Amino acid sequence: MAGSGLKDGILAGKTAFVAGASSGINLGVAQAFARAGAKVALISRSAEKIEAAARTITDEGFEAIGMAADVRDYAAVEEAMRQAEGKLGKFDIVLSGAAGNFVAPALGMSANGFKTVVDIDLIGTFNVLRASYQFLNRPGASLISITAGQGARPSMYQAHVCAAKAGINMLTKCLAMEWGPAGVRVNAISPGPIEDTEGMRRLAPSDEAEQRIKARIALRDYGTKTDIAEAAIFLSTESAKYITGTIMNVDGGSELGDAGGSAIPDGF
Repeated sequence: MAGSGLKDGILAGKTAFVAGASSGINLGVAQAFARAGAKVALISRSAEKIEAAARTITDEGFEAIGMAADVRDYAAVEEAMRQAEGKLGKFDIVLSGAAGNFVAPALGMSANGFKTVVDIDLIGTFNVLRASYQFLNRPGASLISITAGQGARPSMYQAHVCAAKAGINMLTKCLAMEWGPAGVRVNAISPGPIEDTEGMRRLAPSDEAEQRIKARIALRDYGTKTDIAEAAIFLSTESAKYITGTIMNVDGGSELGDAGGSAIPDGF
């Protein structure tokens, strides 16, 4: 993994299952898992896209398979996992990251639009985590959800996403409590603005919009897909063996609030 502080082979002998991995952050994590030594199974709705995503891994000489499955369909997710276990073995790592989003005020949003995001984000996360339990190589299994700052911080024109991500955060904590006695750890990663993603291209389509967003972030810059991948790898290693039920912010301080104030007190 280019620029990574993590050693190659740190996940050697492990198998990872990544949902929503046809592109973006989740594909970046899947690629990083493979480069760290894990065998990787990927799912997404489009067979063409997920097979292409898997090829980006196998073309580097790593072991990966891609299967079409909609996270909203529990039976489809379960069947994909059964096939993946048959080919790669029981899962040590499961990452659920399928998501949907659009910008709209509540009064401009249809009931179906709200439901679609909740179904993909929250119900999809439950389906992936719940279905995976029977296929886990436990104890020591690491389950990771991708959430967002909207799960903890209300945001205008994001009622659907705020509701779904808040649900993911609580689901993470509940499953950590229920499955901890079996040695299964359940955590979530909350990315901030991440460069070169479809989400940021939509939210900041111009240089001016990008600079406005960066000016509000404590570290004054976007994160990278590698930042999220390294957090996911950390949560999947022995270094994180006593971490569960945690929402890990990898966001440059975004969740702290607007850090764009220009007034500097005397003496600083």
